[in-house]
Amino acid sequence: MAANINNRVKPADLELVDKLVGINRVTKVTKGGRTFSFSAIVVVGNENGIVGQGLGKANEVTEAISKGIDDAKKNLIRVPIINNTVPHTQKGKFSGARVLLKPASEGTGVIAGGAMRAVLESAGIHNVLAKSQGSSNPQNVVKATIDALSQMRDAFSVAKQRGITMDQVFNG
Repeated sequence: MAANINNRVKPADLELVDKLVGINRVTKVTKGGRTFSFSAIVVVGNENGIVGQGLGKANEVTEAISKGIDDAKKNLIRVPIINNTVPHTQKGKFSGARVLLKPASEGTGVIAGGAMRAVLESAGIHNVLAKSQGSSNPQNVVKATIDALSQMRDAFSVAKQRGITMDQVFNG
């Protein structure tokens, strides 16, 4: 994942809302019988431009979820949001999962599947067109969506990086 160091956020003093994306039960067969363990994929965000994802594994579902939340708080990034949508079209990739995010006009809503929807709603994006184009594995789709969001840049940051004015960004 190409999460920029500039996008990283510290979780202190943030009101984070967590969403459970998926739970997997894993069975290990031993001489004494079957042993079950659980993995939970969790997305946290403040619904105002900050989002993170985490994976927790434990022998109990509740422990796995709480570990996932702790892991997600360590992986927070800042996402640029303009008029409740993404600033530009962006593709993201992780392993076999590929995602496409496109800005949408006001009133469109979040047009996205389950795993992508959780990430976009946690980030506070209300109008977006999204398509998952590869693997439907929720863990990889979440990571690909985070990858696409971490590559987003707004016009102000582009102007600052290039050392030009906002007018020159839009008008050449």
